[in-house]
Amino acid sequence: MFDILVYLFKNYYTPQACPTADVLAKRLAAAGFEYDDIDEAIRWLLGLAETTENCVNLAQTQSQGIRIYAEVEHQQLGPEVIGFISFLETTDVLPPPLREIVIERALACKDTPVSLERVKVIALMVLWSQEADIDYLILEELLRHDQAPLLH
Repeated sequence: MFDILVYLFKNYYTPQACPTADVLAKRLAAAGFEYDDIDEAIRWLLGLAETTENCVNLAQTQSQGIRIYAEVEHQQLGPEVIGFISFLETTDVLPPPLREIVIERALACKDTPVSLERVKVIALMVLWSQEADIDYLILEELLRHDQAPLLH
């Protein structure tokens, strides 16, 4: 699934440039992706759209508070991922509403704990879905994969 998310980022400048789910599934299959991964990625993207829609009101508030992670979040994300999300937030890459979307989408992954490399892709996709301007150095960090390759 994460290979597909990176593929979408690299091949579609904006989310609006993506075709409908049916057409996208056919294009991804033609690109060589497995059907199970395609279905999982499309479900994940639909979840991203739903979560983003639900966070519209949250996005209009200016939170200055500190995010306290629940025990289940600590278990599923781990200290490295939580530290990275905090880094993105303190460098003003992820405002609090987008941070919450990243956390929710990370927790929606079936494999836990979620690796740092996967959270980088999740953060990239959340920023992409919002058409956020991403600093080149941050973009490079989000696309860097030190462990298992994520690219197809």
